[in-house]
Amino acid sequence: MASTPLDIPIARPAGERRLYAAAAIVAILVVFAGFARTYYLKAAFGTPDLSTLKHVHGIVMTAWFALFFTQALLVAKGRIATHRKLGAAGAFLALLVIVVATTLAIASARSGASPIGVPPLIFLVIPLGEMVMFAGLVGAAVAMRKRAAYHKRLMLLASIAILTPAIARLPFDFIQRGGPLVFFALTDLVILACIGFDVAKNRRLHPAFAAGLAFVVVTQFGRLALSQTPQWTTFAKWLVG
Repeated sequence: MASTPLDIPIARPAGERRLYAAAAIVAILVVFAGFARTYYLKAAFGTPDLSTLKHVHGIVMTAWFALFFTQALLVAKGRIATHRKLGAAGAFLALLVIVVATTLAIASARSGASPIGVPPLIFLVIPLGEMVMFAGLVGAAVAMRKRAAYHKRLMLLASIAILTPAIARLPFDFIQRGGPLVFFALTDLVILACIGFDVAKNRRLHPAFAAGLAFVVVTQFGRLALSQTPQWTTFAKWLVG
């Protein structure tokens, strides 16, 4: 098959190639490490069986991070036409991530499950808020898909910002004892490392990173504040019905 003009490799700064490829690899490693005991290597650790919904969630989330890496690789190789075609599937996969994760969060709260020892209805705001954040970042990235500098940074933020559940499960005492503030802080450190590299390379803070990081932080603290209100408790009770 002949290559289209957009599939001809184009020159791109080596630093940018390294940033997005490295971010995708780090994300995959964090997800694997965080969920190794309960999902990827569960047979070796003898952890409890998973429901069908949790298996579906694991498959969908794994597919998302695999796609994140694949898309970064395609852009690095200049395969822009292929990247754009795969982007249509990516938009559908993002929707699937939101639907499956939201369904699982509600089902877990209904069953009384809470991974960090807080009441399930209070914890429910964490995963639901994460999906609101993810939807906002991916939606903005899709809307700005013709502005590559914005699009790629927003997609990077969307993928890194949902590492929090994996980070929360890393087998380190300070993480396990730290609670949501530590989980969020470590997620933000990964984001800041990406932004720092980008700033050092381009000698400026890109507006997509500035606005995107602000949105992530607001949704993080907003979830913690909202979880303590009676309005949230009322809504959560209605939601799990």
